[in-house]
Amino acid sequence: MRDIPGAWKRAARGAGLLSDDGAPIPTIFAEMSALAADTGAINLGQGFPDEDGPEEILQVARRAIADGVNQYPPGRGILDLRQAIADHQHRFYGISLDPERDVLVTAGATEALAAALLAFTDGPDDEVVVFEPYYDAYAATVALAGARLVPVPLRAPDFQPDLDELRSAVSDRTRVILVNDPHNPTGAVFSRDVLDEVVSLAHRHDALIVTDEVYEHLAFDTPHTPIATLPGAWERTLTISSGGKTFSTTGWKIGWATGPADLVDAVLAVKQFLTYVNGAPFQPAIATGLRLPDAFFHGTADTLKAKRDVLGTGLHAAGFEVFEPAGTYFTVVDAAPLGATDAAAFCRSLPERAGVVAIPLTAFVTSGHRSAYATLVRFAACKRTEVLEEAAARLAALSA
Repeated sequence: MRDIPGAWKRAARGAGLLSDDGAPIPTIFAEMSALAADTGAINLGQGFPDEDGPEEILQVARRAIADGVNQYPPGRGILDLRQAIADHQHRFYGISLDPERDVLVTAGATEALAAALLAFTDGPDDEVVVFEPYYDAYAATVALAGARLVPVPLRAPDFQPDLDELRSAVSDRTRVILVNDPHNPTGAVFSRDVLDEVVSLAHRHDALIVTDEVYEHLAFDTPHTPIATLPGAWERTLTISSGGKTFSTTGWKIGWATGPADLVDAVLAVKQFLTYVNGAPFQPAIATGLRLPDAFFHGTADTLKAKRDVLGTGLHAAGFEVFEPAGTYFTVVDAAPLGATDAAAFCRSLPERAGVVAIPLTAFVTSGHRSAYATLVRFAACKRTEVLEEAAARLAALSA
């Protein structure tokens, strides 16, 4: 490949997507999705639903397009959506926000995360602490910002961090502690002790907290607790979420960042040179979604919990060791009882063996730590129940 200069190499290298000869490597998601298409396998790898969201939300988007809401919205997002986000944060968590200053609409949560890390770090002396395994965009964006990723391992069966290891990871070089709760890819919901320790360490080392809370309404057993609500956290916390997971509209890419005005302004300063604005007709639709009654949000979690159980039952029957998730779309299993020694090789063989696609957990960890997750695999439960039942029936062949 031609030696093209630029930051793309940092991003690709950070995500483990650069070969020894400098060529980009396709993501595991692209590879597994292609395998699903080639083999007719059920794709439980990538986390996107196979059903549309609530009809009243879809109708608002259609009407907005028909009514001409097709040009640039305001840079911070349309006011009605910012007000709906502020109302949502107060309704569910008691957080009071000024929609004019404390709320920013972004191109999904991923842009908010990228803009935040670019805004809050400034070169190789700055560190970003993350819980590992992590959403793959974290490592790429930290590398793109030129900062250093410092992982704190999460271990089966509960995937809670060891607090001493967390304390060792955070230092005066830490600019950001990045928390994803509920957690992708493990499905963990962090304990109050973990969240309190994050806040304490941020104060001790003068770090900022960036929280990725896109699965906030998909915590199954206990209500979600935003870090921003904990004592001493608000003034140094940027909270990120989106409508994609809650409303099954992942393709709309409507996300947001909320927090103290000075943090939001810093993110806006970067964001305006990334996408500038996005999704004009989808913004009023997501505003409508955020105003749906409580029954919708409780029902969303209950529905996905039931799907988790359908998938988990099938995975148990197939012979996997299953780590039951407390939230999110995802279930992690250990494939070692089925003879696996390499999760990536196991996942590449699974479409032919069982007609199902999954993702190796090694895709979500730094290269030096992959041995600790060598046989762990992630499945997504965000599909129609009949699809999950068919996947479970196919996986049963593994135990034969």
